[in-house]
Amino acid sequence: MTCTLAVFRISGMISLAAGAGEWFRWLTFPFLRRALLVGVLVTLCAALLGVTLVLRRFSMIGDGLSHIGFGALSVAAALHWAPMPVAIPAVILAAFLLLRGSERGLLRGDAAVALLSTSCLAVGVLAVSLGGGSNIDLMNYMFGSILSLGPEDVWLSLGVSALVLVLFLWTYHRIFAVTFDETFARATGARASLHQLLLAVLTALTVVLGMRMMGTLLISSLVIFPALIAMRVCKSFRAVTVCAAAVSVLCFLVGFALSCLLPRGLPTGATIVATDLAAFALFALAGRLRARTRVH
Repeated sequence: MTCTLAVFRISGMISLAAGAGEWFRWLTFPFLRRALLVGVLVTLCAALLGVTLVLRRFSMIGDGLSHIGFGALSVAAALHWAPMPVAIPAVILAAFLLLRGSERGLLRGDAAVALLSTSCLAVGVLAVSLGGGSNIDLMNYMFGSILSLGPEDVWLSLGVSALVLVLFLWTYHRIFAVTFDETFARATGARASLHQLLLAVLTALTVVLGMRMMGTLLISSLVIFPALIAMRVCKSFRAVTVCAAAVSVLCFLVGFALSCLLPRGLPTGATIVATDLAAFALFALAGRLRARTRVH
């Protein structure tokens, strides 16, 4: 029996070492290094912003903005314009309208997101059809293609992610105040409207970057899952923010590695979402167990 266990342990260690060796060998490919770098940056930015968006009941804004971005990209492709210079301003404007419109009571948050997202998605489909059929770049934005990122995508992601992280850390305390009590924040002199605009811009930039990695259909998972996972076990805003950032990056790395190492070559975006779902289940169980321990 002991010999059998020893054999299983040795074989397991050999398999693990072989998998790790294969993984490090794969990292010699430039396209994999680009995908890892961009993925870590985008997931980190999405998790930090997602905490505020979930607490303000705008958890589906990532999904809505990705549909709006797809519509803008489709129109740009149909008109033979550069896609990103069209998509980024359109998504920023939409994010600002969604946040401000809900604040003024014009439409509830979920209704506004549904109205704009479905309308822009329909416009995008019509633009693709009128433009002579689907375009491979648009399909990459629709379903995600992280392994097709080029050097220009990396530089764009580095610049935008650095901007998002610096502005978020710089305005962290003001974002905290506006998130939990906007009236009190205004009374203390905080420019709530300016921070609403800043949050809209940062969210829009992150969503546009993430569309290329996760696709229009899955990008909202990067915003929603990390915050919900962290809230299962953490209570303070700072703890939730830090935990969400760490879990988001870890789930991306695990999902990305699984999609590359498993023999069938699973889709990267879907594998990352499945990893997030597994993490949510584990953290929810841990939260329940801790709550029962405190009661007893």
